[in-house]
Amino acid sequence: MRAADMISLTEAARFALVKRVTIRSWIKTGRAIGVEHTSGTFKLPRWQFEPPIWAGIQAVTKALGTTDGWQLLIFIESPSPALGGLSPRAALEQGTDMRRILAFASAEAH
Repeated sequence: MRAADMISLTEAARFALVKRVTIRSWIKTGRAIGVEHTSGTFKLPRWQFEPPIWAGIQAVTKALGTTDGWQLLIFIESPSPALGGLSPRAALEQGTDMRRILAFASAEAH
């Protein structure tokens, strides 16, 4: 929650050039990763809005079968032998085929 790359709803809206309500909707539907703080506020990883990641967030969410921000964040940031020791995020940033990431996400969901 306090990591330097975690931003508020307001910052995410500014970054994505949309309204806060849109960001909230994206979190609810799995279009964006948002983790809820105990105070009811959300924090979002800024890196998810970068093109290599943004293009795949919703597909990963569907493959995992969850919109829970903590589950999504843990999945996408955890290194895996299935991805050569890379996290799904790092794999996407390095150009790994999205189908490989989605196959891994589907396998993790079961």
